[in-house]
Amino acid sequence: TAIMMVDPEGQFVSRLFAPTEKEDMFQNVLSQVAEQFSRAFRINELKTEVTNRLAMLEKRVELEGLKVVEIEKCKNDLKKLRDEMTSRGGGRVGNCPCKYNFSEDGKKLNPRRDVPSYPKYTLSQETIEALKKPTFDVWHWEHNEMLSCLEYMYHDLGLVKEFNMNPITLKRWLLGIQENYRSNPFHNFRHCFCVSQMMYGMINLCNLPEKMTLTDMGILMTAAVCHDLDHPGYNNTYQINARTELAVRYNDISPLENHHCAVAFQILSLPECNIFANVELEAYKQIRQAIITLILATDMARHGEILDSFKHKVDSFDFTNEEHVTCLKMVLIKCCDISNEVRPTEVAEPWVDCLLEEYFMQSDREKTEGLPVAPFMDRDKVTKPTAQIGFIKFVLIPMFETVMKLFPQIEEIMVQPLRDSRDHYEELKQIDDAMTEKKKTENMSLGGKKK
Repeated sequence: TAIMMVDPEGQFVSRLFAPTEKEDMFQNVLSQVAEQFSRAFRINELKTEVTNRLAMLEKRVELEGLKVVEIEKCKNDLKKLRDEMTSRGGGRVGNCPCKYNFSEDGKKLNPRRDVPSYPKYTLSQETIEALKKPTFDVWHWEHNEMLSCLEYMYHDLGLVKEFNMNPITLKRWLLGIQENYRSNPFHNFRHCFCVSQMMYGMINLCNLPEKMTLTDMGILMTAAVCHDLDHPGYNNTYQINARTELAVRYNDISPLENHHCAVAFQILSLPECNIFANVELEAYKQIRQAIITLILATDMARHGEILDSFKHKVDSFDFTNEEHVTCLKMVLIKCCDISNEVRPTEVAEPWVDCLLEEYFMQSDREKTEGLPVAPFMDRDKVTKPTAQIGFIKFVLIPMFETVMKLFPQIEEIMVQPLRDSRDHYEELKQIDDAMTEKKKTENMSLGGKKK
């Protein structure tokens, strides 16, 4: 019998079969058909299985979504409870809240991806020259103008070119810095600008670019700009005595200065604010460490230690010695941080009022919370002259006179104003003492008459 067959290559062929072969062939065809039917049914089974699995996954996603909602609800409930406890005075953890609580994912810096909007001021030649001097009047400038001045300093010192900074990134970074200074009476963005401008002035006055590297200039300026970021208005003594979150986090070791560093590098961690984005990794590590060292040096608890170290080096100072240069940079940022009395009286004196206002806020709170109160912060004990005389005589003048050994040119412009300021407050104290004595005499005479 002749049968048409399909060969393995798909071609029709005619073959002759014996009767028994014919039966075997039909059996094979039938089994093939059966197998094809079986496959078809299996596909349906597979479809059913896939559908069931998808349904199970959808249900799981729904359940997981509900869990996420529950977790977020719990987080919100905990936050409300914590806020309520803080408002009732139930704990000191929140006594000195800071913008950045690194233990909570929800409290992080918001990136600024827009092009910075502050207007670009064209600085006059007169302003450019004034910026380089300690006599610069920081009270005549609005925030936008101060931002433009800071931007100018980075360009003028060659830092934008040295670190290959994107000028727009520099603007964004400066805006991020300004937004992260609080509106405290003293430790605010104007103080940041004040310290940065004094640093720029000292860099020019002491001809530092001729003696140190541009990287050093960048470290000095950036540390000055960042040195008090997110200052809460209450000093380290309060943080430690009140056992605030910052004191607990940093084990009572310079809690504020550590926090300023952390916020500074959180801002720099944003790509749109990272002015050091084009710096090689190893160089960046060194810059980061140097900035941290300088900001930590602004803790006045370390004043004696740092100044003593500098005194031992100053007579044989070596600008090629890395340890000497680091010590100098620490002293320079300390000078700039507490340099208000270097400025003319009409510029410096309002800062004393601002500082005392912040001190009094703290001492009032310490009294309310039953914490120790420092006499120099107590509104019932301190006056403007008593607050300044000791500070100028025993802190400012000795430090600036030590720096003067290395840079004699600062005597007339920076050290002499400090001596004049000391004399000014001593005269005020004599007047205050005379008035107090007069009142005592009057009260005594009035008391005698009553008897």
